[in-house]
Amino acid sequence: MRVLDLKNTILNIKQEFSEYFKERDAEINGSLLALLSGEHILLLGPPGTAKTLLANKICETIEGGKFFHYLLTRFSTPEEVFGPLSLKALERDEFSRRIEGYLPTAHIALLDEIFKANSSILNSLLTVLNERKYHNGKELVDVPLFSVFGASNELPEEDESLEALYDRFLFRYKVDYIQHEENLEDLIFKNTDDFVLRTKLSIEDIKEVQKRARDLPVDPEVRAIIKALRRELKNSNIFVSDRRWKKIVNILRVASVVNGHSSVNRMTAVLLQHMLWDVPEQREAIRKIILDRVVSGGTDTGKLKLDILDLKNSIYNCLQQELPDLVTCNKCYEEDRKTTGGLKSSRFSGVKIQRNLTFDNALDLLKHHTEFPTHTYSFGLDYSNLNGSLNFESLAEQFRRKYGFEFKISLDYGDKKLYEKEYENLEEKVNYFRRQIQEEEKALEATLRENIWVSEQDSQEILMKYRSKNTDIYEIVSALNEIRILLEKPRIFDVAVEKAGEVA
Repeated sequence: MRVLDLKNTILNIKQEFSEYFKERDAEINGSLLALLSGEHILLLGPPGTAKTLLANKICETIEGGKFFHYLLTRFSTPEEVFGPLSLKALERDEFSRRIEGYLPTAHIALLDEIFKANSSILNSLLTVLNERKYHNGKELVDVPLFSVFGASNELPEEDESLEALYDRFLFRYKVDYIQHEENLEDLIFKNTDDFVLRTKLSIEDIKEVQKRARDLPVDPEVRAIIKALRRELKNSNIFVSDRRWKKIVNILRVASVVNGHSSVNRMTAVLLQHMLWDVPEQREAIRKIILDRVVSGGTDTGKLKLDILDLKNSIYNCLQQELPDLVTCNKCYEEDRKTTGGLKSSRFSGVKIQRNLTFDNALDLLKHHTEFPTHTYSFGLDYSNLNGSLNFESLAEQFRRKYGFEFKISLDYGDKKLYEKEYENLEEKVNYFRRQIQEEEKALEATLRENIWVSEQDSQEILMKYRSKNTDIYEIVSALNEIRILLEKPRIFDVAVEKAGEVA
């Protein structure tokens, strides 16, 4: 089957399942991928969540395949899973089972309540799952098994054999009850017999996918994501075996082949969230780590942001002047006194002066006046001299008469031209980054749309994370607009500090 035909076939199967199994998109994806890659999948959840029905229907997607289904109990015997003893073989004094129609001859198997398996079944089951071999007496039988679907209401107990069995299930899904009422209504009023799968896969299709996937390249950024994930999980005391990592990479290759990709790209790494957790409580933390890694971080605007901040500060610093006398804000003093219980500060009190009450440079004073235009001021540290309060215009006049000091409220011609040139350069860079981010976002949306394995929920969260990591560009544009306004104004600060006879 051609790649495009295969992709369309999988899409059709997914669509058919999604119409019937509500809120199960991730489980459907994982089930189909397990089938295509020859791995096993565990559906873990309470009774009545359609685990068995979903697994049963997924198994029906294989055309011409043999299917084995059994509900295990603690009292199940090997005969129920691997077949009864052959009486003819016993007559020849040989131990052999009649395996036809049982697990050793199945292409797909569903083992319900799999962790109820007892020790008499476990050893042979582990060999079948991992090696696709079954020891039938003296004969070593090749098992045609693609995938085993395990269903369980609970995690395995602390038992070495059960833990080994649990590790064989590469895909793990915690299946919950339907959350949305309309989906529940849609489900409970449908007859399960109404769901008949129209689109199917052949055994040859599955083998062809696995063959194509063997040597598919893995992008360097995916390799980096996997190595970083391994370190982070280890630091969180979550240990994944080397065998499991190797199988995970094969899953990513299979998923990429079905997508029609020439290599494994980083969006496919989203699937890792369903293959790394040991207990359900770890799922969200692992998912967050993976999505953070998949979203590469967007465009690096850090240096641009610093350059714009530096330009803005530089423009203001051009107006930096040391005041010939200390200035105090009476209004701020009054508000401060109310909050400090009436404590008065003076030059003799030894009390540390609050920075927002006093000003020794023109720039800070001008900024303060722009923010609080009705505040009044006094010279020195005599806060209590309210009778000597001056509004800003009167304060400026006093500085002019007493010290010949003039506030610098506009840029010199040469400085302004220099800053305008720097502004133009930064504006060009900002526009370039904006275009780049828009192009990256469009490309990301297209990549997510054509990747049939990424669920709608994951797609939306990836886009949100990408956009949040690029919010800097909006802050940068805002800061650049502030600089433009500063440069277009004839005066940086719109305050009345003109000499007598000049028009304000």
